[in-house]
Amino acid sequence: AHGHRPAARRRRTRLALFTEIGPLMHPQLPAAGVDWAATLTHARTGAPPLPGRRPVLLYSPGGGDARTMGASLAVDLASYGWTVLTVDHPGDASEVEFPDERPGRERVRPTALHGPPDAPAFRTMIDTRVADLRFVLDALGLTRVGVYGHSAGGTAAAQALHEDRRIAAVVNLEGYLDQMDGELLPVARQGTDRPLLLVGTDGFRDAQLDRSWVALLAHAGPVARRQLDDTAHWVFTDYAALVPQLHRAGLMTAAGRAAMVGRADPRGTVPAVRRLVRSFFARHLPR
Repeated sequence: AHGHRPAARRRRTRLALFTEIGPLMHPQLPAAGVDWAATLTHARTGAPPLPGRRPVLLYSPGGGDARTMGASLAVDLASYGWTVLTVDHPGDASEVEFPDERPGRERVRPTALHGPPDAPAFRTMIDTRVADLRFVLDALGLTRVGVYGHSAGGTAAAQALHEDRRIAAVVNLEGYLDQMDGELLPVARQGTDRPLLLVGTDGFRDAQLDRSWVALLAHAGPVARRQLDDTAHWVFTDYAALVPQLHRAGLMTAAGRAAMVGRADPRGTVPAVRRLVRSFFARHLPR
């Protein structure tokens, strides 16, 4: 990657929409005072891939979040030898940039969500996300992959495992395994014969999540559960490192930080999440 520029977490073309939509999706975030396009990743723009074949991992972000907020974990996995494809879900992600502009479709499309989804919207989200993941497999001719996802992305990843034998292993980062009315998803009702890791936080855990996860764990399949303490729901995303910095800069309250990522030090939580996901795929989809 020598000679190639570090990739920005967010392109300037997407910035205006995220600046407007981000605080609507996450009310704890500051409405002003942050240059989101200035934060860089450890990826490099235009860097050529190394020769050889590598196992592929797909990432599905949380509801209303763009794939760019999962850059840190994706780059870490790629640095250990996996090819990582991060998936934006149009109409769901805060903003999605298409390669070109077409009649009736702008270059950058905003989310159709304006807050937490209701029950019909959530059902549509999960069905569409599963279809998106399977579309990627079809389009690229992939036959054996791992999938990891956060929140609604974790829900979709687990259900996609149930529906598509091309998916060999899944990490669900705190996604429910039921609909909002309590109806269990097929993967939770019927179980799975392929590895699935459930990772949660003590700050987000509730009775509904427990019920749907316990239903899956009750089956005699290769499913495991882990929990990160003193953390909250968005600790699985780049917010784990960004939110504490915003708090220290006086742009977020302590309560806002705790609600999003918990009070634990990111010097502990970020490596912990990376190790959990990396060690799981090292066992079940080795490089």
